[in-house]
Amino acid sequence: MNIRPLGDRVLIQPLEEKETKKGGIIIPDSAKEKPQEGKVVSVGPGKKTEDGKIIPMNVKKNDKVLLPKYGGTEVKIDDVEYQIVREDDILAVIE
Repeated sequence: MNIRPLGDRVLIQPLEEKETKKGGIIIPDSAKEKPQEGKVVSVGPGKKTEDGKIIPMNVKKNDKVLLPKYGGTEVKIDDVEYQIVREDDILAVIE
């Protein structure tokens, strides 16, 4: 399935954090924090100004980005979880 975000939205696949066990304690999935890093899968054309010009996006496909803990819209496509966020909600590009 091919998805193209609209406007200044970005489709991101959250990157799973490596599970670490300290002292033999296993944390259940329900208690784990939401991943804050993700890989950009697709980007929209950009934000449209009042006079109709499009401001190009600062992120591109395959960029690794840092996301806030909360925000965006979670979607599931072909049993894979994604998050759709506005470009303004992306905190940083990880290089």
